Amino acid sequence: MTKFSDLNLSPKVLKAVDEAGYESPTPIQAGAIPPALEGKDVLGIAQTGTGKTASFTLPMISMLARGRARARMPRSLVLCPTRELAAQVAENFDTYSKHVKLTKALLIGGVSFKEQDALIDKGVDVLIATPGRLLDHFERGKLLLTGVQVMVVDEADRMLDMGFIPDIERIFSLTPFTRQTLFFSATMAPEIERITNTFLSAPARIEVARQATASETIEQGAVVFKASRRDREGSEKRKVLRALIDGEGDKCTNAIIFCNRKVDVDIVSKSLKKYGYDAAPIHGDLDQSQRMKTLDGFRNGELRILVASDVAARGLDVPSVSHVFNFDVPSHAEDYVHRIGRTGRAGRDGKAMTIVIPRDEKYFDAVEALIQKEIPRIENPVKPVERPTKPESAKSDKPVRERTERKAAPQRDSAEKPAENTSRSRSDEPRDTKNTRGRRNDKAKPENRRASGGRDNTIVGMGDHMPEFIALSFDERRAS
Repeated sequence: MTKFSDLNLSPKVLKAVDEAGYESPTPIQAGAIPPALEGKDVLGIAQTGTGKTASFTLPMISMLARGRARARMPRSLVLCPTRELAAQVAENFDTYSKHVKLTKALLIGGVSFKEQDALIDKGVDVLIATPGRLLDHFERGKLLLTGVQVMVVDEADRMLDMGFIPDIERIFSLTPFTRQTLFFSATMAPEIERITNTFLSAPARIEVARQATASETIEQGAVVFKASRRDREGSEKRKVLRALIDGEGDKCTNAIIFCNRKVDVDIVSKSLKKYGYDAAPIHGDLDQSQRMKTLDGFRNGELRILVASDVAARGLDVPSVSHVFNFDVPSHAEDYVHRIGRTGRAGRDGKAMTIVIPRDEKYFDAVEALIQKEIPRIENPVKPVERPTKPESAKSDKPVRERTERKAAPQRDSAEKPAENTSRSRSDEPRDTKNTRGRRNDKAKPENRRASGGRDNTIVGMGDHMPEFIALSFDERRAS
């Protein structure tokens, strides 16, 4: 079995790795570290949770141990799609470089430009950034990328999903042609393959698993659910989620619940809190300090349930997540793999359950097609309430008789009184000549009621201001 001591890492890096409690590298680490130390470009393809972060941080620290950074000109650059992943990469550098004098800066949104500019002005060996904030600093003239020796693109397929590919291409053009590039992704979409062919030079390709596969240590299941009524779908779906959590009992030590929309993240989180669950939301609209506080609480075990959007689906290193619940089926099948990859990490067992409603079935079929596996169906833990029905013999036919009598009543009245025409014009009825405003004053006269239904023919709703011409028949109006 390969050990870290066999990978030609510097003694100071090996010491930090040993103190962190690691002895043997994962397959992606064993495959990527040697060519990276030789200065070759690397294209790493591996499912999430396999240790891709250490596969580029360890060789970078070993290579950067020699040399010195200059002001505003970082020696290496790591690009990450989300703030959380960038912060995690920074933590990895802190862990593995504690015996090496290297400086770093973290450029992410939600943090003051002034603080970040102060770090860059001093000169940094490692610059970890999200693409948008990096370009903001560059356009303000606070940063030069001509001194970059090693460039890393982490979670490249997530960059594609988030629309960062044009930014990535621009950043590549700002770095030296002679740089070393380490490119990591869980999947290889055609657009990503085009970028690797353009910007990587004869890369060492390390692919340790079939593209877009889920770990075998994760037990998967799906509840196919249909609401009793469309307007109750949200509340009934949340009830199913609570039943799934309760059904796992003590086995569910902590869990991540994924929703497609930020608004649903907030709704599900508030609903769980209302029913006594220890839950908190995390998504892109929250303040950065709040997001980091929530993540720290989840990592430390202070928070049991994290309700998240896909901003948390990639790269979050929480080794002991016992369960993942997909409140929504992701619209991109690849996101399913990354979501459930938050559990079952580092060889541990995990469980992932998905709630499938009728309109999500096409997305769920795409997921099964991608992972080339049928996900077992789970019985809905919430039993539908059956409404009691009366036997046919006990049903009353009173409404039917009443409707029949009402329909027949006008016909009987017409037959009994053929002389009266219920459709006669209002001109045939006498008008009150004493009323100068033309208002008919026959309200209480029973002879002016319709024989068909006993209704009053008096015009109602106009008050005392009804114009006289309205009470005239069509012929009288035309004659006048």
